[in-house]
Amino acid sequence: MKLAISGKGGVGKTTFSALLIRTLSDMGKHVLAIDADPDANLATALGVPDADKITPISEMKKLIYERTEAQPGSIGGFFKLNPKVDDLPDTLSAKMGNIKLMRLGGVKKGGMGCICPESTLLKVLVTHIVLARDEVVVMDMEAGIEHLGRGTAQAVDRLLVVVEPGRRSIETAGHIKKLASEIGLKNIALVGNKIRSERDEEFLKTRVSDLDFLGFLPYDDGLIEADLKGISPFDVESPAKAVIREMIDRL
Repeated sequence: MKLAISGKGGVGKTTFSALLIRTLSDMGKHVLAIDADPDANLATALGVPDADKITPISEMKKLIYERTEAQPGSIGGFFKLNPKVDDLPDTLSAKMGNIKLMRLGGVKKGGMGCICPESTLLKVLVTHIVLARDEVVVMDMEAGIEHLGRGTAQAVDRLLVVVEPGRRSIETAGHIKKLASEIGLKNIALVGNKIRSERDEEFLKTRVSDLDFLGFLPYDDGLIEADLKGISPFDVESPAKAVIREMIDRL
């Protein structure tokens, strides 16, 4: 099962991703967790030891040079467009129980984007992970789906867009849906987060009536405290954990 998670910054996308990954692991699944959001830290949310010491792949200059035969930061010129990546998930991931975590990092873009060695390596790596790996794959994406190409998107089993009761969150979900349709990614579902009451749930259902909701996570001070303390939301008591299990059953 290959899942991509997206949503506006601040909606709890990484908290949801961490709860999903840890629950799948707890159920005995082998999970390849991909942190594809440079502004988040999925490793900390998962409770991976020494999370702050994990070097993003986009900053591994020696590796990028070895695989693409071009210096990171260079734009244009000649470099391998199909570098070897099949060994990277096993050799470069941080491991915790059934979970392997890879942190992709970001690529600084200028002008019309970046046709550069590091961007190419990351896209080829994501393609390999989605098309060729046999674990459960969960990708915590940016507030978009930049790492997914047309061929990769069609192999993603579900794009889960996290939304909270608020207009900007809903607008971002609409933007993500448009991007997804442009690359042929059709299996999209929403996850409602920070739900305080039935009114919040109803607000989301009426504002986004053209997409199905996988489930709704309650507003929980315990999850916020976990984030503030830098511990995994899975390691605190929360009704959200039971909701996550129900979502996995539906998936």
